[in-house]
Amino acid sequence: MESSRARRGRRKLLYGALATVAVVGATAAGTVYVQARAHSGTSAVSSAATPSASEEASVKPVAQPTVDFDELLATAMGAVDIPEGVQVSVAVLDMTSGESASYGNGAFDTASIVKVDILAALLLQAQDAGRRLTAAEKSYATAMIENSDNASASELWRAIGEAQGLDAANERLGLTGTEGGDGMLWGLTQTTAADQLRLLQQVFGEDSELSEASRAYLRGLMGDIAVDQQWGVSAVADGSAWALKNGWLPRTATGLWDINSIGRVTVDGQTYLVAVLSDGNSTKPKGISLVETAVEAAVSVFG
Repeated sequence: MESSRARRGRRKLLYGALATVAVVGATAAGTVYVQARAHSGTSAVSSAATPSASEEASVKPVAQPTVDFDELLATAMGAVDIPEGVQVSVAVLDMTSGESASYGNGAFDTASIVKVDILAALLLQAQDAGRRLTAAEKSYATAMIENSDNASASELWRAIGEAQGLDAANERLGLTGTEGGDGMLWGLTQTTAADQLRLLQQVFGEDSELSEASRAYLRGLMGDIAVDQQWGVSAVADGSAWALKNGWLPRTATGLWDINSIGRVTVDGQTYLVAVLSDGNSTKPKGISLVETAVEAAVSVFG
């Protein structure tokens, strides 16, 4: 893990890249000057030519350029060192403005981030049945999310009906690019960064298929992750202002790592939902470093 000074230095590079785009955009749009009229005989200073006595000063609305947040994110990600052979996809939502941005495409293995989806499916099923989670289900859910316990995930994967149950829940949750893994291979569920952002909106937003009680329950678990798993989205947070779930999986055939992080984070007082998916990482530490740099790039778009 790198020091906070190194992260701050890296963030300055990302902001610098975005600043270049911003300056070019301002030049293209031109500068708007506003004329001031004199009051009580005092003269007014204006950047534009002073109108004659017979002229009426007027202010015409000037169309502001539309911000392309995808382009800004692509610029920020251009400053990220992505090793050859590594694939990365990012999706981010500014919860204040409602603006979003995405980078990269394609489907990725979920690894353990699917555990949020598994619990969301279980909670939906419980809501439909008009019941609360059992004591055993709560115990499995806590271990699955807070400690990323795989045995607990397998128990709840069976409880929801495996891939069929997950896919049915995701249809209601609005996830269109996610497909449950075969048999008990829940960690090989395929998903996209855009879908993970939709899932986060279901958990942290107000317009959700999940009830307020279900959302609060999931948010609470994601905000109490084991210390050794507090990386990824949390790396850029203001103190403890984060809630997340990470996923990491070494692929047997290649020895390369899937490293993912999804969650909510508050940076400089602003709150964001962020999903970063990656595969082809040579080691777990290098994958974590890449994901954390991508999270910084994502939030810098709105900084």
